[in-house]
Amino acid sequence: MPRTRTTMLAGIVAAVSTATLTLSAHADTAARHEPRATRCAHPADVLDLTNWKLTLPTGEDEDPTEITQPELAAFSADPWFRADTGCDAVRFRAAVNGVTTGGSSYPRAELREMTEGGEDEAAWATTDGTHTLVVRESFTALPEERPYVVGAQVHGGDDDVTVFRLEGSKLYVTDGDDRHHHLVTDDYELGTEFEAKFVAEDGEIGVYYNGELQTTISHDGDTNYFKAGAYTQANCDNSDPCDDDNYGEVRLSALKVTHT
Repeated sequence: MPRTRTTMLAGIVAAVSTATLTLSAHADTAARHEPRATRCAHPADVLDLTNWKLTLPTGEDEDPTEITQPELAAFSADPWFRADTGCDAVRFRAAVNGVTTGGSSYPRAELREMTEGGEDEAAWATTDGTHTLVVRESFTALPEERPYVVGAQVHGGDDDVTVFRLEGSKLYVTDGDDRHHHLVTDDYELGTEFEAKFVAEDGEIGVYYNGELQTTISHDGDTNYFKAGAYTQANCDNSDPCDDDNYGEVRLSALKVTHT
């Protein structure tokens, strides 16, 4: 199928306007009454990213770009990580030719759970307390030939524990290396928003889709954390064309973590 390639290099923008810092009290008051659409310059204006860090499919080989707090609060990277024009969601995009981490052959534009205002990496036990991630998301693009993308996950140590994984029109919940552990739906349409939820407690992880329990994963570990965004399960070895226009993309409109 013919494709239109963009010739503009993706830039990374992480700047706070000095003009913003010098607004008068009157201007600041007026800004608070502007429509939200004029005030979401960065994804952190849409989602609470206080306790997250970001990995992008850019940077050096096996050394992707990572953005932590406080920089993440005023950061965007079009087209990989950007606020929707309507200020109601954030789009995460990872192309098949993107930079990968040393432990994976696939690119990602993905958030990783942190603590202490973004200073420390989260690591919690499934046997101590209750740990919940709720995400409202939609898959908006899949790579060619291998149309697989992960949109949210529980990660433990060096490997994923369970994820929401879309393969074409089939949405699965995985269990470790069993990527087809539970079929949520076989007729998912791109752009359809749904609520994904993980609840970890008592050595188990309950996985919910639009409020309904889909499956329960047994897992006893104390190095767990949540991740959300676009983790494209394709690269230039198995997906063509090998360029920026061949990508997976996920749209997040809500993101909330609780630990009790």
